[in-house]
Amino acid sequence: MTEPLNVGDREINLTQVLKLAGWVLSGGEAKTLIAEGHIRVNGAVETRKRRKMAVGDTVEMEGHPPLILA
Repeated sequence: MTEPLNVGDREINLTQVLKLAGWVLSGGEAKTLIAEGHIRVNGAVETRKRRKMAVGDTVEMEGHPPLILA
């Protein structure tokens, strides 16, 4: 089941999404997970740390329920 993550109207990048979701404690931890290919955005592995995210994007990581940005 996909869980909503409210990101508001501000521009947000993938590392910030991971921190906001509570999946990581730091930007460094987020960057490592992304670089190692552990994060999927809209069903595809994403390796760009500063990828701009938009409302409606989905984010997945093993061991966590998928998120949809709201």
